[in-house]
Amino acid sequence: MSISAAFFAQAQDVSVIRNTIDVYSNAPNVGSAKFNAMGGSNGALGGDANSLLTNPAGLGVAISGEVSGTLLISNNKNTSSYAGSSTGYTINKGDLGNLSGVMTFQLMTESAWKFVNIGINYSNQSIENYVETPGNSNLVYDFDATNSSSFGRHAYDRYGYLSKTSVGVGANYNNNLYIGAGLNFLNSSIDQSDTAIFNSLSGGGSETFSKQNTPFYERGNGFSASLGVIGKLSPNFRVGGALETPTFWNIDRSYNFYNDPIYGDDYATENRKLTSPLKATVSAAFIASKSFSLNVDYTLGLTKPKYKVYGDAETELNDFFKDNAKNLSEVKVGAEYRIKQFRLRGGYSYASSPFDALSISRYANNGDVEDNQSYNNLILSDRNALSFGVGYDFKSFYIDASYQNITSKYSNPLLYGVVDGNYEAGYYSPTRLISSDAYVVSDVKNIRNNFFLTVGWKF
Repeated sequence: MSISAAFFAQAQDVSVIRNTIDVYSNAPNVGSAKFNAMGGSNGALGGDANSLLTNPAGLGVAISGEVSGTLLISNNKNTSSYAGSSTGYTINKGDLGNLSGVMTFQLMTESAWKFVNIGINYSNQSIENYVETPGNSNLVYDFDATNSSSFGRHAYDRYGYLSKTSVGVGANYNNNLYIGAGLNFLNSSIDQSDTAIFNSLSGGGSETFSKQNTPFYERGNGFSASLGVIGKLSPNFRVGGALETPTFWNIDRSYNFYNDPIYGDDYATENRKLTSPLKATVSAAFIASKSFSLNVDYTLGLTKPKYKVYGDAETELNDFFKDNAKNLSEVKVGAEYRIKQFRLRGGYSYASSPFDALSISRYANNGDVEDNQSYNNLILSDRNALSFGVGYDFKSFYIDASYQNITSKYSNPLLYGVVDGNYEAGYYSPTRLISSDAYVVSDVKNIRNNFFLTVGWKF
């Protein structure tokens, strides 16, 4: 049995659903150039403060103090294709991506406890994203008998950032068992718009329409905790496991609304509370010698996103995620090879699609409505990341550089918005509105190129 996705998210802007997964359920995983060169895979290796991003037990592996800073230069390109046309847009950003440090305390006793170490890690990333879909002159909306307009273009436009500050402690027991715990504090800022332009068939002018309850602005803060363990099976093999609690988000938001029977067009504020998925990570590492190491991490979301219910909006979102969201799943592989003081690193990661297949009504290129069209990559899809890097150790100081390429392809739904007795969810201009019970669906290819440069000091 096929049920339209619109049934589950009748009044929600698609970007709210996308941001719940893309922003609030995925903490920034920006580490040092070494960490990113190895695909973010270090759950059973550890050794520095970036362990707080995967398994806090890795803090206990460190045997010397260390501080580092990482510059992130990012290139984000979206190409949206629809009705035989494509529109591409590129965003270039430069920012401080990571700061981290670990202090080691060697226990000068006869106890089996060798070290107790404290670490702090700060990760920051821009979440700016712009997807512009070209228009289609065959898609015509009739406002009345004498006024009609054709679809000109559509844009999802997002500005903002996501940051995570983690503090933790790790301990070394007899150089065979490592345990750790961490506290994570997250902050986010989102400015999001959802607009469409229609071109008049009679007057020749263009008119801009905004989706109901957009643009919206969100400022959030969240908290989570993590526990981890790493065990040596032999001098060459390690296994690890970590558990991170859900992130408990408190989100203050404001938004524009339109066509209200009492207030007309105005501005409102509200608060939302979101619980992101509980996550578990298992890891394995092979250390052939001091020259080569290999690590594999697998992370699985054990729960689904859930909003605290204040009204129909949160109920609708929870129903959508309950029925259509998959448990988050990601595998990461990373390796390092050392030639004296020179380091070569490489990594790969794969994250599965966050949603089940969904069936919706869509507009064909000729403007006709096609019912029950199924998509297995609607809104977001699986993600592949390939990375490599180099480094040089000057004994006390070191410098690392890495490159990361992230790709994904997804079907991008837009322009849906019903205006009837139960919902005011259409697209609005200052004088007119558009109600649509079908989606335009474009094909989006996203390519992200990230460059990292890290300078560090060991003491």
